Amino acid sequence: MSTVKNPEEKKRLSLARDRRNRYGENSKSSRKSIQRGKQRRHMDERRTAGEVLGRLKGRVQEDEATEAELRAKTRITDSQRRGFRKRPDTPLGVVLAAKKVRKKSK
Repeated sequence: MSTVKNPEEKKRLSLARDRRNRYGENSKSSRKSIQRGKQRRHMDERRTAGEVLGRLKGRVQEDEATEAELRAKTRITDSQRRGFRKRPDTPLGVVLAAKKVRKKSK
């Protein structure tokens, strides 16, 4: 049972706490899309590291190896910044306010 007895306070708390998926797809498909997004990000990181390190053939000088390693790390960092990130669902109050604005503009 709720400890808040005032209906207006209950409504305000509900609008702040309840969340809605605004990613633009079905909530059930989001579960799978999150996994795929993480998978694509990790694959991209491995690919970028492989591109840089794959150019090294045979016996390599130490300075070339450290330079290639540094280049690989910087490209992986760039890849991570551009990659997939989970985003939390939007509070219900924000969703309803945006819906109201869209409705008025029509």
